[in-house]
Amino acid sequence: MATSREPGTPFPRLSLPEKGEEDLDAFQRWLTQAIPMVDALGLKRMSQNNGHLVWELALAPSLNDKGTGFGGALTAQTTLLGWCWTTLWLRQQGLARDVVVADASQRFLAPVTHDYRLICKPEDPRGPDDLASRLETRGKGRITLVQALYCHDVLCLEARGTYAVLS
Repeated sequence: MATSREPGTPFPRLSLPEKGEEDLDAFQRWLTQAIPMVDALGLKRMSQNNGHLVWELALAPSLNDKGTGFGGALTAQTTLLGWCWTTLWLRQQGLARDVVVADASQRFLAPVTHDYRLICKPEDPRGPDDLASRLETRGKGRITLVQALYCHDVLCLEARGTYAVLS
C-alpha cells in the first residue's frame, strides 16, 4: 500500500545493495511506497535478465472504455520502467542518484487485450558504458532506453526514452 506524504517531500532512498544482484521484491515494495501510482499499475512481477528489465502486468487496472489497454496508462508504465532500469543500473554501480526522464515517445502498434509484459533495454549496447564514463568525468549523464510491450507474442507498443542522471 502506498504511503501518503506532502507534495514536494522526497521519499527516503532505499539502501544500496551489497555486491551482487538487487532484491527486486524489496525494490518493488519500496517503489510502491515511493511512487504512489505504482500501486495501481497492476505490476505483478519484475525481473532482470542480460541487461533487460522485464515487468509482467495485469491488464485490468489499465483498461479503457473499449476493454483494451489505455494509452495513457501504458505510456506511464513505459516511462516508469525506463526510470527503474536506470535507477537499478545505478544501484548496481553502487550509486544512489536522482534520475529524471528527459524525453519520451511511444508508438502504438496493436491493441493490448490481455495481461502483458514490458521489456526495457538500452537502445545502444554501449549505452551503459558511455553513461558510466560520463558519470565519472562530468558527474552526470544520459542514456536512451527502448521499451517493448508484448501481449502474448504480439508487439503492441514500442517506446523510447532518454533518462538523465543528475549530479
